[in-house]
Amino acid sequence: MQNSKSSLAPLTLAALGVVYGDIGTSVLYAVKEVFGHGHVALTPDNVYGILSIFFWTLTVIVSIKYVVLVLRADNKGEGGLVAMLALASQAVKEKPRLRRLLLAVGVFGTSLFYGDGVITPAISVLSAVEGLEVVSPELTEWVIPLTLVILLGLFSFQKRGTSGVGRYFGPVTLIWFFTIALLGISHIVDHPEILAALSPHHAVRFMWHHPKITFFILGAVVLCVTGAEALYADLGHFGKRPIRLAWFGVVMPALTLNYFGQGALLLDHPEAVKNPFFLLAPEWVTLPLVVLATAATVIASQALITGAYSVTKQVIQLGYLPRLNVQHTSVKDMGQIYMPAVNWGLFVAIVLAVVMFRSSSNLAAAYGIAVTLDMSITTTLTFFVIRYAWRYPLWLCILATSWFFVVDFTFFASNLLKLLQGGWFPLVIGGGVFTLMVTWKRGRELLNEKLRSDAIPLKEFLESVFLSPPTRVPGTAVFLTAETGTVPNALLHNLKHNKVLHENNLFVTVRNHETPWIGMDRRVEIEPLGHHCWQVIVHYGFKNDPDLPRALEHIRARGCELEAMTTSYFLSRDVVVPTIGSGMAPWREKLFAQMHHNASAASEFLNLPNNSVVELGSKIEI
Repeated sequence: MQNSKSSLAPLTLAALGVVYGDIGTSVLYAVKEVFGHGHVALTPDNVYGILSIFFWTLTVIVSIKYVVLVLRADNKGEGGLVAMLALASQAVKEKPRLRRLLLAVGVFGTSLFYGDGVITPAISVLSAVEGLEVVSPELTEWVIPLTLVILLGLFSFQKRGTSGVGRYFGPVTLIWFFTIALLGISHIVDHPEILAALSPHHAVRFMWHHPKITFFILGAVVLCVTGAEALYADLGHFGKRPIRLAWFGVVMPALTLNYFGQGALLLDHPEAVKNPFFLLAPEWVTLPLVVLATAATVIASQALITGAYSVTKQVIQLGYLPRLNVQHTSVKDMGQIYMPAVNWGLFVAIVLAVVMFRSSSNLAAAYGIAVTLDMSITTTLTFFVIRYAWRYPLWLCILATSWFFVVDFTFFASNLLKLLQGGWFPLVIGGGVFTLMVTWKRGRELLNEKLRSDAIPLKEFLESVFLSPPTRVPGTAVFLTAETGTVPNALLHNLKHNKVLHENNLFVTVRNHETPWIGMDRRVEIEPLGHHCWQVIVHYGFKNDPDLPRALEHIRARGCELEAMTTSYFLSRDVVVPTIGSGMAPWREKLFAQMHHNASAASEFLNLPNNSVVELGSKIEI
């Protein structure tokens, strides 16, 4: 019990930095975007109504939906849309049409993550640096350049890993939450009656008297739940209890106090609407507050970048993206990875967002559509999990999810009003990623069908080879093949050109499954084929780190001695040639061929030693 308590505190502190960075920095811009455009008059009734809407949005969407309900839908301890998708698809595996539909919806939701992932760092860092305008209007022209410099430094730092500085994320974020709570309290004491806005009747009254305005401003109110999906996505890193404790013990109280403090400030000083967060502070504190806010937004952005690496790796292992270069930045923590293509792709898109929109207010118009659509998809998948996996009664499942779906969809509908103002931007990014995902998945299916149609049965081939066996050489050959029981192209090339066969031969197929983790006790299946040849199947979950040499160490007890110095890995590096009538549009065929060409070698993804890899290629028409 003592060990459990001692580990709870550091996990809760770490969760503050990783899980709650985004939602913690939403105080920088959320209130400003509701009142700053003049759609809502700064009257006491309106201020009370908006604060009440903020509080109950946080309560319904974050506290009840995510913290209480969605966190329960873990996939063997893992969270996030990919884990939810795998759980839902497995729950309806006996309904193939429904399963295909859910997979399409879930993959689309995952692709929207990248659209949201571009807007969130851009608006967070930009809104923090905009605090310089409060320090001195002459500094306005430096906001964009300084924002770009900070982002460049952040993304350039990624290849070094975050294991060294990551320990400071939690403490810095704790200081941030303490600071924003203190700033809020300093103005609430002048208007303690503002706390009456905790009552939902203020929100209901505002919505009743201003239904059109309410629907319009929901697109700005949603900014207060920026990063809510992170609560579920980071479940596997911290567990339910630290995430819940951090939310109810630190984050929710701090956010509420700050929002209510901004409301109290606006009652006394309506002109503070231009930047109510930074104007909460005394003038002499503004510059240090800008520095702290920038640090908090950088930490929030770092958490999103790390999440992008993790999600991309999971999607690759589920077969929806080609292999990308994955570099491990820590010898102690296999989860610390760096993906150059994802890193610089995000950077270019974020820089484009900052340069195009030029202010946090303009970026606020681009935020909301992708994230509210993602929230709706999460609610939909949750219904299928609790109905078909947990087998709860239908009426209870509908009751538990329909209310949240109505709330999510209402926010989504409101954000559609911002489509032409900038909401199209994350949708274009998400749509582009979705196109890449479904093209790669379909292309791999067509490629595998072609390989199967041309395949030679492995057992019969080996029997014919050993009627007049080639020269055997010392060592072990590992031939990677997509399908079990078929002859790898690399083996045919080796026999044709080298005319030798190794003393031991392993025909290895790697299979990725729709489950987060597969333990070492279920990692390897092996079938003897005779003549010191074995068929091997290696299993990985989408959260496992593929390491083929380590997995193959488990077959030593089955009669195959593997020595690293004498083991060679033979890979087929095939060139895909698109042809007419393959089952995809011509432009998608060409896109798949290019993706296949640019995919990182399996040797990198499977952690194979470079000096032991032999790549043999051929052309395949699909």
